[in-house]
Amino acid sequence: MRDGNERVTGAPGTPRRYLHSLWLLSSRDLRVRYATSWLGYLWSVLDPLVMSGIYWFVFTQIFHRDVGAEPYIVFLICALLPWVWFNSSVTDFTRAFNKDAKLVRSTAIPRSIWVGRIVLSKGIEFLFSLPVLVLFAVFGGASAGWGILWFPVAVLLQTMLLVGLGLIVAPLCVLFSDLERTTRLVLRALFYATPIIYSVPDLPGVFRELGVFNPLAGIFTLYRAAFFPEQWDSLAVGVSAVVCVVLLGVGLVVFRRLERPLLKEL
Repeated sequence: MRDGNERVTGAPGTPRRYLHSLWLLSSRDLRVRYATSWLGYLWSVLDPLVMSGIYWFVFTQIFHRDVGAEPYIVFLICALLPWVWFNSSVTDFTRAFNKDAKLVRSTAIPRSIWVGRIVLSKGIEFLFSLPVLVLFAVFGGASAGWGILWFPVAVLLQTMLLVGLGLIVAPLCVLFSDLERTTRLVLRALFYATPIIYSVPDLPGVFRELGVFNPLAGIFTLYRAAFFPEQWDSLAVGVSAVVCVVLLGVGLVVFRRLERPLLKEL
């Protein structure tokens, strides 16, 4: 296998070869993205940072807030950083195959790698943005506790969730072009249906019961566990774990069935 002029060739081979191909494609995406931008790495943190600043100002300086926890800016960033990873990944899934149609048709490596490369490259950007959370936690007076041990679990569950979604969304968007616009509309609604500016325990009555079925609710609970252990919700975490595993399995089955129609459509 070799990487150059956006060509990747070689047989699927062993898992080691697959991982090597995945890394080459993901690292290429990162190099291209940062090489064409003056701000480079800073773009990984500017979006969630600006969003956090806006919501912090609105809910602490303009309106009376009775949701979330203090320091609120840390509460926001704990969820906004992984949300950016989720949102940008799902958005890129909608054009994952159309963008590199010629390469997808000609390469011998598993086509699922075009989903994996997005999850990995966006996940690396997420990890690069974590120093922002650390800085705000230090200057905001938030102290980390034992809950920080849940952080790798949250990353693992979110990775499983994204891979499962990608294996479903990416091929369907090739077969049904209108799904690209539909997915973006769903993401806008999902932002407010996900506990980012609030937490699951803040929801009233039946909305709290429905909120735990959002897999991001439990994942964001795990991210926040380090600084806000009082926000812990065992039911939300358990539901998220089950949904992530099931969705990954469903994604693998769906992708196997859609791969051949996908290649014919490209």
